[in-house]
Amino acid sequence: MNVWIESLLLAWQRNADYGRKLVADLTQEQMLVQPAPATNHPAWVMSHLIAYHGVLLALLQGKTPDDPLNHRFGMKSKPETDASLYPSKDELLAAWVKHHEDIAAALAGADESLFDQPMPLERWKKPFPKIGSLLGYVMIAHEGIHLGQLSTWRRVQGLPAV
Repeated sequence: MNVWIESLLLAWQRNADYGRKLVADLTQEQMLVQPAPATNHPAWVMSHLIAYHGVLLALLQGKTPDDPLNHRFGMKSKPETDASLYPSKDELLAAWVKHHEDIAAALAGADESLFDQPMPLERWKKPFPKIGSLLGYVMIAHEGIHLGQLSTWRRVQGLPAV
């Protein structure tokens, strides 16, 4: 396995652990707390990131995923406080762990030629011309940005760092 894949897997595992810890001690009610209007609460952040996990897995399996732009928790979505719109905390955590494991296995087992394949999603072809050029951004930067939001959310709620 090349060092690029090893590095990506290491960061992916750390994000998996960090995300789990950020919500592990929260109650179901806390998952929907917005300290200010339009603040990304934990239920939305986890749901949003999980929506992109499906994209990653499909790409790593050589499939063309649906564009997550209009997904229920995609880029155009906004956090809502209606609990019925979100999976439970336990369901989100279970999906979080499973998706991280599935994506790590797919990445570790992928033929490296896959990373040089053209990006099949039209909207992403310009910023991410190849599948490999997307992986680092979505797996590390995008996920890290939103996990940072959860970390800040915790501090605003008076909760300890993890």
